[in-house]
Amino acid sequence: MRRDSRLSSVLHVLLHMAEGEEPMTSEKLAECMCTNPVVVRRTMGLLREAGIVASARGHAGGWRISTDLHAVTLRDLHQVLGEPAVFAIGNRNETPDCLVEQVVNAALDQAFTDAEALLLERFAHVTLASLAADFSRRHAARRPQKG
Repeated sequence: MRRDSRLSSVLHVLLHMAEGEEPMTSEKLAECMCTNPVVVRRTMGLLREAGIVASARGHAGGWRISTDLHAVTLRDLHQVLGEPAVFAIGNRNETPDCLVEQVVNAALDQAFTDAEALLLERFAHVTLASLAADFSRRHAARRPQKG
């Protein structure tokens, strides 16, 4: 089963944007992500509709963050992306009349529901600002010390 890495990709792009002063083009963001600019534009369009980013055309154009980083959580971004499934595993549903399948699915459903609720609750407490601060701290720690 294929994993949905859009949330990770969006966070990656937004953190690159947060570090820079100038707008970033779709081409530059695609380069950061090793993907196609069309994919970037499609995803950034969702973020623009949610008021998280803005875009400008022309020579000095590109994408920029248009909201306070403290106001955007991972949960918000998960919602913007259409609330994709958070787990790549799921129930077997080939024989819904099978009692064994029913028992197994009932047990797994509750575990999946509980785990997803816990994860989304955690997402609600992680802001873009906290990720940007963590990145800045790690980046500063990697810089060679002068002296």
